Amino acid sequence: MNKTSNNFEFEICANSVESCLAAQEGGADRVELCAGISEGGTTPSFGDIVTARRLLSDTKLHVIIRPRGGDFTYSDLEMDIMAADIDACKQAGVDGVVFGCLTPEGDIDIERNAKLMAHVGNMAATFHRAFDRCRNPLDALDQLEELGFNRVLTSGQQKTAEKGIPLLYKLQKKAGKGIAIMAGCGVNERNIFKIHVETDVTQFHFSARESVLSSCEYMSGNVRMGGKDTDESYREVTTARRVNHTIRELRSEKNAT
Repeated sequence: MNKTSNNFEFEICANSVESCLAAQEGGADRVELCAGISEGGTTPSFGDIVTARRLLSDTKLHVIIRPRGGDFTYSDLEMDIMAADIDACKQAGVDGVVFGCLTPEGDIDIERNAKLMAHVGNMAATFHRAFDRCRNPLDALDQLEELGFNRVLTSGQQKTAEKGIPLLYKLQKKAGKGIAIMAGCGVNERNIFKIHVETDVTQFHFSARESVLSSCEYMSGNVRMGGKDTDESYREVTTARRVNHTIRELRSEKNAT
């Protein structure tokens, strides 16, 4: 799909290579490839990364660097793992990496983020939604720009980006030329235009997933591989239809104003 020339950028949170390809077909500018979506996103397998790199031609590939779910205060061992994962992404030809470290007090961990940034090289760097747990977001934005991050993914420290519009507006107004604000969490075709109009944010992160019925013909009802509330007869996959629909909704509304 040919992308219309404008200032918008659309990133898809892709939970698989299949979702990456759907994002590309739907016209996304880039994907953030993640595993462990139920944990907020963890580093995908190397097989996922190299396969996505081989198959994505029009859409940039970014990879989350997060060794586990939970908080964003990491041990020395976890830092070694994250640095190795960034090195592996660089060797695989990935376009960008996504990570973030906080201190136990909820501030940007300057030292640990700087150590990881030293491994990034020519790849882009996004500070992920660890930002939504930091104590002083406006001060943190200045620190992240100084560290060299290209963008911050944030919901405005609320459960969804739509609810976080007040802080997203302040962050967008404060952001320097060296760092961009990307609104994410709960962004969809119904609210993307509202978020843009009320914040001036032009970069958006969303999943555009739909439930797909399993092709498995037999599945014992007595054994579950995941949580007790998970329906394992379905899986959630990004679809090109929803990606394209969400992008078109913003562009068409913008062109109409």
